Amino acid sequence: MPENISQQQLIDIASEFGTPVYVYHAEKMATQYQKLKQAFRGCDARIFFACKALTNVNVLKWMQSMGSSLDCVSINEVKLGLMAGFAADQILYTPNCVDFNEILEAKGLGVHINIDNISILEQFGNKFGSSYPVCIRLNPHIMAGGNFKISTGHVDSKFGISIHQMRHIERIVKTTKLQVQGIHMHTGSEIKDINVFLMGLEVMFDMAEHFPNLAYIDLGSGFKVPYQPGETETDVNLLGEKVAEAFAKHESETGKKLQVWFEPGKYLVSQSGYFIVKANVIKQTPATVFVGVNSGFNHLIRPMMYEAYHHIENISNPQGIERIYTVVGNICETDTFAWDRTLPEVREGDLLVFHNAGAYGFEMSSNFNSRLKPAEVMFMNGNARLIRRRDSFEDLLKNQVID
Repeated sequence: MPENISQQQLIDIASEFGTPVYVYHAEKMATQYQKLKQAFRGCDARIFFACKALTNVNVLKWMQSMGSSLDCVSINEVKLGLMAGFAADQILYTPNCVDFNEILEAKGLGVHINIDNISILEQFGNKFGSSYPVCIRLNPHIMAGGNFKISTGHVDSKFGISIHQMRHIERIVKTTKLQVQGIHMHTGSEIKDINVFLMGLEVMFDMAEHFPNLAYIDLGSGFKVPYQPGETETDVNLLGEKVAEAFAKHESETGKKLQVWFEPGKYLVSQSGYFIVKANVIKQTPATVFVGVNSGFNHLIRPMMYEAYHHIENISNPQGIERIYTVVGNICETDTFAWDRTLPEVREGDLLVFHNAGAYGFEMSSNFNSRLKPAEVMFMNGNARLIRRRDSFEDLLKNQVID
């Protein structure tokens, strides 16, 4: 099956389901998953889909059917994963700054637990000792990622326990007899340089010496996908070769065979996603020409929050004369999707498509300005299927207590 959805198919989807609408191409997700499996075939690797990128249960079921495991950052993501058919052993729970009761709930569900602070580590060890294995998230103090807001392994990050606190970790593990099964790091997102991963892996190998019963090292993810035409992505094949070599070398030196775990989110679903909007108004000013669309940062916040680039197409007039536009939303804030973007002439009523919209679109959406959330559609085997209904006005009133 083709990995891309044609312009006519996208027009047909917009006609059937209305706009704005999120569209996810199942075959593209499968291609991305198989690329990773192939890249890391030389080592004992497990792939955990980081579902914070896209939690629709239909997507989770599709991931599970391909053999993926699941990375969750909240107890509700864990419950969604279980509902989608993942076994507890296939789920890694990696929260931060949560109440200890949420950790206890995850333990009760039997999933892998990743602990990222000294306080929770000590509480868990005192309560359960060696009876329940855990993973420890470490902060390797490596600055990486496409934007500071998505860099998570530097010294000022809230994520993980500093590698310089290893002595404290060891005291807790020894005193409570805590069973440490894995160690974890995640340096950020949109990392092109594979040396960042290899540098982190060397740090993790050093840390592994402190845990004699270690079974795996989790390298997180952060694989870069191309957002702009011609942009490079992480060379996962070369990374796979280097990681396999590093683990083989470590095994020969220590006699210990370890698994490597990865947690890709954006890499698996971003390129599968299309976000279709309608041009409401063409507004000329002395400075620019605005295309005002029937969406805003309440549906796709990445351009405003991270200054992220999304390729935009005019699928209603693809052969039109090229003009320069500033594409904005209908929210009562400065919600600019793109400045000075060259597009085929946009007319009121035309359909525009944002590419690479499969990750952190619906997941970060809101009802700001009392706007409704869009529908979600799965495109598989050439057919479009509704997997989430569009919000209605009644959804805005849901849970309100009105006298």
